[in-house]
Amino acid sequence: QVQLVESGGGLVQAGGSLRLSCGASESIFSGNVMAWHRQAPGKTRELVASITSDGRTFYAEFVKGRFAITRDNVKNTVYLQMNSLKPEDTAVYLCYGNWDWRDYWGQGTQVTVSS
Repeated sequence: QVQLVESGGGLVQAGGSLRLSCGASESIFSGNVMAWHRQAPGKTRELVASITSDGRTFYAEFVKGRFAITRDNVKNTVYLQMNSLKPEDTAVYLCYGNWDWRDYWGQGTQVTVSS
């Protein structure tokens, strides 16, 4: 069983920055894709950003230019740098990874953006 553990969430003012980390118990080098999703209360889960093993990235339109996803295959860690945060970014952010065509999720870390 692959374990994903997020950290770095917290309370930040609008316009501020936060960096989330997701540590994986298995190597992410051979992983097909790693991603960050988020879910606010009463809302559906939505993809924020993803990154393939060779570094190709995808960003949801609502975070383009503000967020950046990176991965460190040596540390088996995926990061989400969040800048220019808005109150609507408030959500539980969950780490996602794929191994052997199976999906794995972290437990999530709360991000709250105040105005």
